[in-house]
Amino acid sequence: MNSVRDVNSDEVLRFGPYVFHSRQRLVLDGDRPLSMGGRALDILRVLLERAGQVLGKEELIARVWPNSVVEDINLRVHIAALRRALGDGQDGQRYIVNIPQRGYCFVAPVRREPQGRALSLDAVPQPRHNLPARLTPVTGRDPLVGSLVRQLPVRRCMTLVGPAGIGKSTVALRVAELLLQHYRDGAWLVDLSAQDDPVRVAEQVARVLNLDTSLDALAARHTLLVLDNCEHLLDACRALVEQLLAVVPQLSILVTSREPLGLPGETVQVLPALSVPPASALHSVAEVMGYSAVQLFVSRARACQQGFVLREQDLQAVREICRRLDGLPLAIELAAAQIGALGLVGLQAQLDNCFQLLTQGRRTAVARHQTLKSALDWSYRRLSPLERSVLQGLAVFKVAFTPETAIGVISCAVLLPELVAQVLQRLVDKSLLVLVPGNGPVRYRLLNTTRTYAREQLEQGGLLRMFEMRHAHYISRARRGSGGELALQRVEQ
Repeated sequence: MNSVRDVNSDEVLRFGPYVFHSRQRLVLDGDRPLSMGGRALDILRVLLERAGQVLGKEELIARVWPNSVVEDINLRVHIAALRRALGDGQDGQRYIVNIPQRGYCFVAPVRREPQGRALSLDAVPQPRHNLPARLTPVTGRDPLVGSLVRQLPVRRCMTLVGPAGIGKSTVALRVAELLLQHYRDGAWLVDLSAQDDPVRVAEQVARVLNLDTSLDALAARHTLLVLDNCEHLLDACRALVEQLLAVVPQLSILVTSREPLGLPGETVQVLPALSVPPASALHSVAEVMGYSAVQLFVSRARACQQGFVLREQDLQAVREICRRLDGLPLAIELAAAQIGALGLVGLQAQLDNCFQLLTQGRRTAVARHQTLKSALDWSYRRLSPLERSVLQGLAVFKVAFTPETAIGVISCAVLLPELVAQVLQRLVDKSLLVLVPGNGPVRYRLLNTTRTYAREQLEQGGLLRMFEMRHAHYISRARRGSGGELALQRVEQ
């Protein structure tokens, strides 16, 4: 029988020496489970549904990535991984054939097992994780990852917090990879980026963990759960995590979010930017390559432009690109991807228009993760009108500022000083405002990319000139006040 339709959750399908257990999302070669990524499994399932028929690339992409814009290259990468896992083409056995200009076809005979012969959960060797295969190395995060690996089994609930593009998911997945052998029942990723319904969060977790009814079935498991991209579902995630920690004593949870869950016992780790060399470090290529932002830029530039070599005459330009992009991994990757078209000089020249520069995004991600601007758009739309007004007003500060300075420039009859002070803290919590470390007075700053975005919003609202004048007036008064230039240095450091 060559045509298999309507693959349901209980079916067992045989082809060649392999058995595909739909419910368990598991492919066995005899008694040995095959190591296969989640996307490859999804592709295999769709191909098995229509075995013997040609599926167009567009249909396959729509079935496997229903909520994302994906290029053909991503489909080809996962098809290639699937073929390798199945040994497609070895010993003359073919499973998946590419039909030029048409698509793909599963050509091997497929048999549906009678329901009574389906293996039970106890009888089938279970996969221990659903972590995606890593395509690129993790750059500049070894000390942080090592610290998280040591802490997580003891702390139980940790949240990685940071702005869009800082690499929260990358770090979380690397930690999960390294801890996979520590947890008897494995590590499981639940990506909530495409989930908009708070009611379905628990359902999605249960589906990933293969729970039929209640989350209470987790009680005896020793498991690591990674809840990725939780910021838009904070209330639902907070309630779920609290419930899970109470009923599953051997469960550890690693959360990524742009703001903390706010749970008792939650350990919050703010992700720093990648390190950017200071101007004093531009003496040699070797010295500059000791900084993680430059390492990432160079590795991605080499991937995009064969033969790219960092030369001494390039050090100033590369440092400026990494600095102006705040050491944000996503921004650096998107910029490096255009090295072939613009060159270093062209990239540096485009930095004042950084959102135009960073438009070639990750097509495989959900819309809000594809480019830096889309990520900031998503965060901005979720701010209250008061939070938007304060964020826009802060765009006139080019460097770090104190809360008193921000209140002095922004507050008015509508934005009362006490409200501005409250909103500053809320913007810090949402990873849109950075608290500058140090032992002196509290100081904040906007990332260059966030400031550029907020300035655009301020200009579109017709308020840029007014806030610039208020900022200039405040500085002028500080100069005339006691301390003169010393007072001005305290206003903007």
